[in-house]
Amino acid sequence: MHREDILELYKMPYDADAPLVCMDEQPQPLQLVKETRVPMAPAPGGKAARYDYDYERTGTAVTFVFSEPLGGWRKVTVRDRKTAVDWAHEINELLKVD
Repeated sequence: MHREDILELYKMPYDADAPLVCMDEQPQPLQLVKETRVPMAPAPGGKAARYDYDYERTGTAVTFVFSEPLGGWRKVTVRDRKTAVDWAHEINELLKVD
């Protein structure tokens, strides 16, 4: 199947009995960080708050995103890792719960 064939699916009318569900997974883990300093408050005159670039690394996470664009539904799940077992759990929950 070619990309153009997939794009044609978006032109089809919505069918609740056969929903078009898309899945996206992040190829690389996200780096989780937290601020280590208190941001400087906004200055008068509309200047935005300022943040120092210093941060503390607190780990990594991956996201699984499911969406039904024609039905206006989406779900994002955050996990510690991305393995075949994690993917299988996500698909299982999509089919049985969502």
